[in-house]
Amino acid sequence: MADAAITVEEARKTYGGSGGRSGRPALDGLDLTVARGTVHAVLGPNGAGKTTLVRILATLLRPDTGRVEVAGHDVVREAYAVRPRIGLLGQHAALDEELGGRQNLELFGRLHHLGARRARARAGELLERFELTGTGRKAVKRYSGGMRRRLDLAASLITEPEVLFLDEPTTGLDPRGRAEVWDSVRSLVGGGTTVLLTTQYLEEADQLADRISVVDAGRVIADGTADELKAATGGDRIDVVLRDAGHLGAAVALLPVPKDAVTVDTDRRLLSAPVTDRMAALAGVVRALEDAGIEAEDIALRRPTLDEVFLHLTGHDDRVKEAA
Repeated sequence: MADAAITVEEARKTYGGSGGRSGRPALDGLDLTVARGTVHAVLGPNGAGKTTLVRILATLLRPDTGRVEVAGHDVVREAYAVRPRIGLLGQHAALDEELGGRQNLELFGRLHHLGARRARARAGELLERFELTGTGRKAVKRYSGGMRRRLDLAASLITEPEVLFLDEPTTGLDPRGRAEVWDSVRSLVGGGTTVLLTTQYLEEADQLADRISVVDAGRVIADGTADELKAATGGDRIDVVLRDAGHLGAAVALLPVPKDAVTVDTDRRLLSAPVTDRMAALAGVVRALEDAGIEAEDIALRRPTLDEVFLHLTGHDDRVKEAA
């Protein structure tokens, strides 16, 4: 793909292994293409290979085999050319808590060999861009979670990278802090930056990503836009919340939908099932529950969520159980 910012073909990486025994594959023939100027989200359960992928793309690890290119350069043979073109925001902040925001950014600028004058200028540009100019010399340890993460994001942009890797950037933030980071990411992409985002917040991928790859066991098992992935999982769904959790089993037997497709969440007293004819399914469910004297607290028709796409593809969730 000529306009790709990231290209990964048959990437493999194995950890451990000794005494003639093979190790555990973190990446097992992974393929990935990320278009320039887009946000591409990588979703997957813990241990799926997301962080290993980011570390390889950022030249912090070498793949065992496969071809990996970032910004048109091979990450193994041309790591020296890749590094000035990328930025990395890890899961944990890389800031000096005792220094102020401007001091941190100037420090990062000097570490990147910008020189004192350019480092000061770049720090000022980034503080203004991320609306942190009013923080003065206040120590980072006194920042809110959202402010701290925005400053960390600013630090990753010191060299104006073509490609930015965000590894679970909003973990631990409250909804306001998360929204602040999302706005910052949208602004970056609007300016032409390519963003590879790994996250376990499905809403984050839905909000930000132009395209999503689902990774499990070191491979990409699904790829597409959020709407394409939702459509592939199934069409509309009907959700029924019962007033009494004790009626869940009886309600499953009564619903005019395929029984093996019904899922049950006992904690929320929720039944959920795919439907083809929206209005016929809704009328049939209401009629069946009324005839059986089972009271519903809420009934709704909706499209699948990315959470359901994720669970359908990876099967990783013990909370949702298939109804007998």
